[in-house]
Amino acid sequence: MSTIEPIRKDVQHPAQVKKYSAPLRLWHWANTIVISGSLITVLINSTLTDDHNTSSFMQDAFTKAGATVTAEQAKTVAHALSDKTWDAHIYFGYALAALLFFRLILELFQLADQKFIRKLKSTWHQFQTIKKNREAARHELTVKAIYSVFYLLLFIMVVTGLFLAFEDALAAFKSIRHTVKSIHGFCMYLILAFIAVHLAGVFLAERKESKGIVSDMINGGSQ
Repeated sequence: MSTIEPIRKDVQHPAQVKKYSAPLRLWHWANTIVISGSLITVLINSTLTDDHNTSSFMQDAFTKAGATVTAEQAKTVAHALSDKTWDAHIYFGYALAALLFFRLILELFQLADQKFIRKLKSTWHQFQTIKKNREAARHELTVKAIYSVFYLLLFIMVVTGLFLAFEDALAAFKSIRHTVKSIHGFCMYLILAFIAVHLAGVFLAERKESKGIVSDMINGGSQ
């Protein structure tokens, strides 16, 4: 489990705490809110507003209240509720796309020592050429590789999500809709796995020598 624990200290400068710029911290927490909201809408639509369960519940409730509602009518109302939830999911998707674009722009204009690609290259170089602190470099490289996969998953989720959101305008590609939807859903499970790994790593790190990682992502690593 130690391989998933983020390190608070800078690998290249062990005496220093990693710094996080204000825009990066804003992106991190905004991304957390948006992804959480998106996943919650999926959970709601697969449980509370599921067409079959909701329509049956509505029909039973109306019958007990003395009203007559056909199964088809109840299903229509249930489907409308489901659509409302998916509308919220789509809006979260737009926000996620905007945040991903913001992250790409941020990568271009961040201070050199805070750019993700630069840090990844530096860690790889240190792991390859410097024997001292090599274990720490290996650990950091593993963590950054996991984050790289996360960024790739976000990109795939955004692209496939936008395709599904604008499927009417992309009627020429209707034949691949099912495949795109499957990829979108599969990536969601992988992102859930990343979230679980990330939370576990942070929790374990907070209990050991890297205590203070969460506060660093709030105050920027000023201490």
